[in-house]
Amino acid sequence: MIEASGPSSSSVAALVSATAILKAKGKSFYWARRLLGTRHASNATRLYGFCRLLDDTADEAASHVVAKARLAAIADDVRSGQTKDPALLDALALIRECKIDPSVVLDLIAGVESDLGVVCLQTETELLHYCYRVAGTVGLMMCNVLDVTEPAAYPHAVDLGIGMQLTNICRDVVEDAALGRRYLPASLLGDISAQDLTTPTEATRRRLRACLATLLDQADLYYRSGQHGMRYLPVRARAGILSAARIYHAIGDGIRARDYACWDGRVTVGRKAKLRLTASALMETVGTLVPRPGSVLHDASLHHHLVDVPSLAKARHAG
Repeated sequence: MIEASGPSSSSVAALVSATAILKAKGKSFYWARRLLGTRHASNATRLYGFCRLLDDTADEAASHVVAKARLAAIADDVRSGQTKDPALLDALALIRECKIDPSVVLDLIAGVESDLGVVCLQTETELLHYCYRVAGTVGLMMCNVLDVTEPAAYPHAVDLGIGMQLTNICRDVVEDAALGRRYLPASLLGDISAQDLTTPTEATRRRLRACLATLLDQADLYYRSGQHGMRYLPVRARAGILSAARIYHAIGDGIRARDYACWDGRVTVGRKAKLRLTASALMETVGTLVPRPGSVLHDASLHHHLVDVPSLAKARHAG
């Protein structure tokens, strides 16, 4: 049995591997990573590596049965803090080093597991639960990775993750549909199957446009709340996280500029736009070198659909 006990040669190897994967598959985050301090950048990259391990476990397994068994084993190791799997050693070390709440990690694993098989969400509540599990949880874990300890920061971190995930969903409608996944809720889209979304008719496109417009407007609210939480971050980290948020937000703007035609290919943010958004983030955070202003009251209505999530309630009342 291997027990996580702190940084080791396995952490170094995990960081090297995660950095390469981040550069290849997480371009927006890799771009923003360079603005973090060395330790925070390293730990954030290690966290990304763990999240990618979970995604790959779900997406690359020989079958859904195999994937579920593997995710269940990972969940057991997270609960115990011990593992027989060298691939998990660094993740458990990071959880321990950064004092990440295991219940938040377990919610992330549950979110990844929910992608196995056919996905056909019915309500906005289901959608926001999913967004919390696969992205809001990452926001909470990033608070630990970046040494944020003020409970007032946590709901804003969750909201930034939710905003980003809503953007992902709106960008990847056709790609997800090809995998049998329809995250757009029937309450907004109507009774349209994932198969119908792969080659949408004109009538389906009209519904899609209306649905994406609604979800991207909702994402704007979560991004705004996430930006309010930037004040709680260490000064060095603020520009990096704000840059990542704005680059992701720009994907939503690109979808709007295409009149929500998600079937015409994936929207990306080019290098020039990234430079402009990064410069804007840097300029905005220059003034935060002075003592941080007071807290901003979180808009509780943004978590109306999440009131029954135990790990989120625990984080909200932490400290």
